[in-house]
Amino acid sequence: MVEYITSCNLPTPWGEFQLHAFIEKQTRQEHLALTFGQWDAEDAVLTRLHSECLTGDGLFSLRCDCGPQLQRALQRIAEQGQGVLLYLRQEGRGIGLINKIRAYALQDEGLDTVQANEHLGFDADMRSYGFCMSMLSHLGIGRVRLMTNNPRKVDALRQAGVNVVERVPHEIVANPHNSHYLQTKAARLGHLLGQDFEPPAKKKPHS
Repeated sequence: MVEYITSCNLPTPWGEFQLHAFIEKQTRQEHLALTFGQWDAEDAVLTRLHSECLTGDGLFSLRCDCGPQLQRALQRIAEQGQGVLLYLRQEGRGIGLINKIRAYALQDEGLDTVQANEHLGFDADMRSYGFCMSMLSHLGIGRVRLMTNNPRKVDALRQAGVNVVERVPHEIVANPHNSHYLQTKAARLGHLLGQDFEPPAKKKPHS
């Protein structure tokens, strides 16, 4: 389902990873894998599926937990001595960057993250993971310990043929800007989050 393109070294604050480029054959979408260390075929490899979030990963937005989740996942993989992070180009749970910004504007008006997507005519989560099996197979990974709070992601990978032997919690402490967002993910999308949430941050009036 994917075509492997090339690999290179990627030095990071947590160590030197290998960066692998793939293209999804059906959609021609580009996806990446970051690997650290070596493994045998029977190893259960620490794994993270991270969907692209330009606002959180690259622009340091506090509206979500994506940026801290990405950094913490790379740190945990490096500390473990082996692992893989699949960086999937599925912005905004699959609705794309511009539509995600539209959804943010609706959230500014009071809708939650699920309501905003549905108001725009999308499902709450449009992502797919069937192609991840091909990426993992290329990397020689047959068994994974999946860092996620989302049991639907575990189910989707197993349905795609991935042997998920363990779900590893990957929770980031909420801040006043994303507390309601995380609360919605827990209540409406089934994410397994164990923390108490703060009240939403008060919005500043427009000048």
